[in-house]
Amino acid sequence: MLAILSDIHSNLAALTAVLADMGRQGVSAVYNLGDTLGYGPDPIECLDLARHMDVVLMGNFDHAVLHTPDGFCMSAERSVLWTQTELASAPDPAEVARRSSFQAGLQNSHRESEILFVHGSARNPLHEYVFPEDIYNEKKMARIGELSGQLCFAGHTHIPGIFVQGRRGKWEYINYEECAQGLPVAGRKLICSVGAVGQPRDEDERACYVLFDGVRIWFRRVEYDIETTVRKIHVIPELDNFLGDRLREGR
Repeated sequence: MLAILSDIHSNLAALTAVLADMGRQGVSAVYNLGDTLGYGPDPIECLDLARHMDVVLMGNFDHAVLHTPDGFCMSAERSVLWTQTELASAPDPAEVARRSSFQAGLQNSHRESEILFVHGSARNPLHEYVFPEDIYNEKKMARIGELSGQLCFAGHTHIPGIFVQGRRGKWEYINYEECAQGLPVAGRKLICSVGAVGQPRDEDERACYVLFDGVRIWFRRVEYDIETTVRKIHVIPELDNFLGDRLREGR
């Protein structure tokens, strides 16, 4: 059983709850689609846990932490700059170097036969969003679909659901709640948006990740101690309070 997660965003409480849930699901491998860092209060701990995962991709926040936060809003930029400082000032220089090397080695995409794993989209793995309403943008979906292969797993939007290519190439969107029994993947082209572990934005405060057994896709929602993360964010001046407050509402 493969577990696929994305957008941890330095939320250790959410990540540890998700990893515990994976342990109860018989997961044999964990793929991380990126944005391990940014927004949250525990970048070092989350990065160290990610280093033990089977596949870890580069997200746009991970890239910004490694380089510079160009094009970010003020609160996001402040979180990136604070994260850079936290990682660089950790007490063990050898660990600082190992973390930096791990970050620098992250790839933008990972492919296994007809299955593609990205943070954003097949067309722009780091930065492009694929939102539910994009099913009405036929040109965008057609191009992304051409590059995605038969099955693509992506993050970035923080919204869980599955895009299905139907007749004459037209795309439809299936909400994750409609996949309670698992969605079969055979015989159709799919793009699965796996949701977010540490920053859900579908008005459901629970962490989200995906299970895939090669036949079906399931979504898992996991409760975690949100208030622990909120309190940590509130005491860090460089992190805006709303980055914690919005976790309570999943937005």
